[in-house]
Amino acid sequence: MSETFDLGQQLIDFLHHSPTPFHATEQMSLRLVDAGFERLELGQSWNLKAYGRYFLTRNDSSLVAFTCADQAYTEKGFRMVGAHTDSPCLRVKPNPELSQNGYFQLGVEVYGGVLLNPWFDRDLSLAGRVSFSTLDGKLDSALIDLRDPIAVIPSLAIHLDRDVNKNRSINPQTQLPPILSLCGDEQAPDFRAQLKQWLEAEHHKVDQVLDYELSFYDTQSPAKIGLKQEFLASARLDNLLSCFIGLNTLITNSDPKKQQAPCLLVCNDHEEVGSQTSSGAQGPLLETVLERILGDRESFTISMENSLMISADNAHGIHPNYADRHDGKHGPLLNAGPVIKLNNNQRYATNSETSALFRHLCEQVQVPCQSFVVRSDMACGSTIGPITAAEIGVRTLDIGVPTFGMHSIRELAGTDDLLYLQRALNQFMQLPKLPFC
Repeated sequence: MSETFDLGQQLIDFLHHSPTPFHATEQMSLRLVDAGFERLELGQSWNLKAYGRYFLTRNDSSLVAFTCADQAYTEKGFRMVGAHTDSPCLRVKPNPELSQNGYFQLGVEVYGGVLLNPWFDRDLSLAGRVSFSTLDGKLDSALIDLRDPIAVIPSLAIHLDRDVNKNRSINPQTQLPPILSLCGDEQAPDFRAQLKQWLEAEHHKVDQVLDYELSFYDTQSPAKIGLKQEFLASARLDNLLSCFIGLNTLITNSDPKKQQAPCLLVCNDHEEVGSQTSSGAQGPLLETVLERILGDRESFTISMENSLMISADNAHGIHPNYADRHDGKHGPLLNAGPVIKLNNNQRYATNSETSALFRHLCEQVQVPCQSFVVRSDMACGSTIGPITAAEIGVRTLDIGVPTFGMHSIRELAGTDDLLYLQRALNQFMQLPKLPFC
């Protein structure tokens, strides 16, 4: 119970400081440095050492961290865990200023498959990356997180839309711009000028704000809820929960005395919009890193045959109010263990070998596990699992912690499942050799 409580509190702290993929990557980088990992740069030569611990980032929003063990990469292969740093949200447009009926608003673009209804009537703040020119003529960028609630998207009163509880559709162009302040008859404030003030308050020497990638987010803090505090409610559980547990597991297994085989964590950006970017799972990041570690293509191919990737991304728990949306035999419960995700049309990369191995690992550490298959008359989502498997040719397993409200501004998971997932991934990273290799 104490271990579960501590793990939940650590995740809450991580979520609180990670309102965007940029901030999540920064938080993971800080933890890796504290744990003794050395930062590498993709644009520089590497000098990897036996039992070395390393990490690198791309675009400030994706991260790869790995251990070298005894450098037997080809024979032993890698124990890899994959997750993603991005979550569906509302992003500020390049020319966002709106002045309508005396209110200052910002135009927003929907990022990913957002569940839009919960965004109304929330206390919103703003965070992300801003690029600017400095007073001495150089280009620089910085992360900002305002933390204070500065905006809201008010609902329309039921008196003005009597059918709202029967049929509600949302126009993202006209109905989602958040309200920031009153501006009367004046022109809307210059948003870039406002960004400059915020940056200068953080002691950045700014000449001109040139561009930005900024997201609105809910300021309500993550929290344990329920009569027994058996649930954890927060934004961005999909998929920062998996990033956090994967990071914990890698750090735990980075001690040279514990390392059985090289281990790797990859946390990609842009999963929610298709992964086809330089820092996404369909980009070259992971393959490039592995090729540089292994040295030549033949070693890469052999190593991938001796490796396994576990793609950890949240699963749909069976909702008691909507139980008919699940296959009756495949409805995962919260706090009943991680979920093996299967789809014969390859929307998930799990096969019988990889799922059998995961079940065996769970049995060894007394962790319950479950299965999810989407209803045969419904479309199935996907993950970085099939993409990664196709890109680097590695056996892959899709799993995830069961959650409610996926892609909402506030999602729900079980606190026991955090420890279950960590124990299972820890057992996986300690495997000296894969049984089917």
